Amino acid sequence: MRGHGANYAFVDASWAQEHREFQYNALDYLAACKQYLTPDDIPWLRRLAEAKSWWETIDRLDTIIGDIVLRHPELNSLMLEWAQDANFWIRPIATDHQRPRKERTDTQLLEEIIVKNFGSTEFFINKAIGWALREYSKTDPAWVADFIDRYRAQLAPLSIREGAKRL
Repeated sequence: MRGHGANYAFVDASWAQEHREFQYNALDYLAACKQYLTPDDIPWLRRLAEAKSWWETIDRLDTIIGDIVLRHPELNSLMLEWAQDANFWIRPIATDHQRPRKERTDTQLLEEIIVKNFGSTEFFINKAIGWALREYSKTDPAWVADFIDRYRAQLAPLSIREGAKRL
């Protein structure tokens, strides 16, 4: 355990197990102690994402990482880097890290991240874009509708379909 953060040994041991339920337990644990995670934990969290790259793990790690980024906005530039990462599983983390923020969503950052992924043919990247837009449409449907209208030609049909579900 580093400082007063997460118990790395527990999470790493869970991550090493074959069955996904162990990773789900570790993710529940990380979510419960996320307020103690710091920017120093980001490289470790990224290694977890790269070690077990499943939609379910990425989907949980993005909001855990997003909580750190919210408390440390200097990490916004890292999310912009991750938006173009060579590992396509890292890109959805950048895209969806703000998903639960509602009115605290940085729409300029969200737009920049999505724009960096225009032209992607990767299903999970386009799904993440749609999911980020759909989630934010619950808070600001006008912004999402305008975004989709402005970028319709560049957005993948999947991103539009997912993003517009609640409009």
